[in-house]
Amino acid sequence: MKLRCPTCGTVYEGDVKFCAKDGGRLLPMGGTPVAPTPTSQPGETAPRAAITEGEQKTELRHSSMAGQVLDGRYHIVKKVGEGGMSYVYLAHDVSTNERYAIKILSPGLSQDTNAMARLRREAALGIRLEHPNVCHIVRMGETEDGLVYVVMPFVEGEVLSDRNNRLGVIPLSQVARWVTEIGAGLQVAHDLKIIHRDLKPENVMICTRADGVESAVVMDFGLAKERRSGAELEKLTATGIILGTPEFMSPEQLRGKTLDARTDVYSLALMTYEMLTGKLPFDGRNQQELMIARLRAEPIPLRERRPDLSFPEAVENALLRAMARDPDARPASTVDFAREFAAAAAPPTSPVTGGGLLSKLFKR
Repeated sequence: MKLRCPTCGTVYEGDVKFCAKDGGRLLPMGGTPVAPTPTSQPGETAPRAAITEGEQKTELRHSSMAGQVLDGRYHIVKKVGEGGMSYVYLAHDVSTNERYAIKILSPGLSQDTNAMARLRREAALGIRLEHPNVCHIVRMGETEDGLVYVVMPFVEGEVLSDRNNRLGVIPLSQVARWVTEIGAGLQVAHDLKIIHRDLKPENVMICTRADGVESAVVMDFGLAKERRSGAELEKLTATGIILGTPEFMSPEQLRGKTLDARTDVYSLALMTYEMLTGKLPFDGRNQQELMIARLRAEPIPLRERRPDLSFPEAVENALLRAMARDPDARPASTVDFAREFAAAAAPPTSPVTGGGLLSKLFKR
């Protein structure tokens, strides 16, 4: 039977239950969802409990807000996306006509006291994440009747996972540019003691700048947390609201260890590998096998995974170092990894330092 990922559209055959791209539960082609297992793995969505008629009406309101004016300020144009915890709309500021993405939080999430304490703290941090390669939070608000929303710049473009699926593989020079930009954007967050923790192709948008050049923008810092957080924030993180996407989690994240910037280095390296090969560096028939492989096995070398493609040895070495199971063996920052990877990917006659792309991005 053929199965399809409802998030990215990838089609699978055989004994596979989860998408290797985004961790979503696969659906039969033209059928009903695969029955959930009794115990959810990290990244899976647990079955929703029965909701009351009042909750249904509230959920319906949250999911159909096109045409309304939110908080007397944002005219909602249309819904552009939705997930298990929010609905995302395109909106215009009625006074400035600026376009924004408005994320309306689900009633269940907005009524969770612990979850909201955590998200408000994240929003306060996210407002400081201004960088050309980061989609930052503009503000977090709440209406008089309890509807909670987050305002972000509206970013147009193609989601990196869609680009990966459409092209299969992406040229090395283009990958090096995007890795450099993603690394620079993440570094701004890391300098503020914020870790993304859910870095994956679905959370990167490929946008066209005013000069016509495509640029990578990191989206959705909804998993981000302050690295210096104490026990209380750790307790809020443990509520199980969001756990990340298993295919792109670092080994220490899978083990529930303390995280720092090097967990984002690992996830960025996995994304880089996938852009270059169209595949991930580990094999597994399901979520559990893929997670175990990252905890115990070595990544499949780049040139072994795609012997039909030609990669410099230095590129493979840079990726393997960034995908080391031991965080101490990885580059210390996304900037360090991006510099190493860009240098390895550059043709011998092309400078990657001095007045080039790297120095311009990393001086911000």
